[in-house]
Amino acid sequence: MLISIFSAVESGIIYALMALGVYLSFRILDFPDLTVDGSFVTGGAVAAISIVNGVPPVIATFYAVLAGFAAGAVTGILNTKGKINPLLSGILMMIALYSINLRIMGKPNVALLNEPTIFNQLEGFWGSLGIDQALNDILTSMGADRVPGTWVVLILMIFITIAIKLLTDYFLKTDVGLALRATGDNEKMIRSFSANTDNLTIVGLGISNALVALAGALIAQYGGFSDVSMGIGMIVIGLASVIIGEALIGTKTMARTTLAVICGAIVYRIVLTLALKVEFLETGDTKLITAVIVIAALIAPKIIASQKEASRKRRKRAMLASGEGANNA
Repeated sequence: MLISIFSAVESGIIYALMALGVYLSFRILDFPDLTVDGSFVTGGAVAAISIVNGVPPVIATFYAVLAGFAAGAVTGILNTKGKINPLLSGILMMIALYSINLRIMGKPNVALLNEPTIFNQLEGFWGSLGIDQALNDILTSMGADRVPGTWVVLILMIFITIAIKLLTDYFLKTDVGLALRATGDNEKMIRSFSANTDNLTIVGLGISNALVALAGALIAQYGGFSDVSMGIGMIVIGLASVIIGEALIGTKTMARTTLAVICGAIVYRIVLTLALKVEFLETGDTKLITAVIVIAALIAPKIIASQKEASRKRRKRAMLASGEGANNA
């Protein structure tokens, strides 16, 4: 169980980057961007084919980010310049990316098992530090019978994700970031201030899909392959992460909201892992479990809020009744 939870946290923190991208388009821009299902694969495809052709993993990942930005920008152009409905713009781009991703890889699947990746390139240096042994000794002393093979992926991803979260927080407080948030809240108002909302939408969708493609590139290197179907359902997983995080941690400040999105992605992976441990559920039930998790995350806060409101009304009625009783006496 410990190893399963560890793997869930490990992959969850990578998917958190994808969730941050979905948050930017879905919450900040109020744009239902289905490009995500395609740009996630684009990130993995560009990184995988670049690595196979001898490009260093870090540069290959950078290429993936650029490709993701381009995909998102095209969706923005379709919507703003082509005047195509936001939902349809994303669907059209998602369909186009399926063929583009096949073109990039040249086949449906590219294996990276014997290729250098960002993670396995660090393992030699990481092993010499002795951190794995120290952390595993702590787990063993606490009674763990199995321990992780290496902590390098988890710790590296914690640093990368925190750095991107802080950059996102900073960006959303800049003039461009504030204009982006205002565009999502009230496009007509921000346009009346002479702001170019078309460019803001294009840039916002570009950044959103750049983050999604980054997650795709890292997942491909983490899993050891890139597959043309690995992006199916990513938009739902991203929305689930955003909704779960917002329900658990709240959205009082921008920094708190981005933290909530990251935590939501990790919680989603842990819940999914635990659900698949149930005997009658199978790996093919993943999408069904995702739908149930999203429904629970949407309904639970409303039920809790209605119960709190009912409790408040009961207390108020009890206070009024006790006051009337005292006056009659």
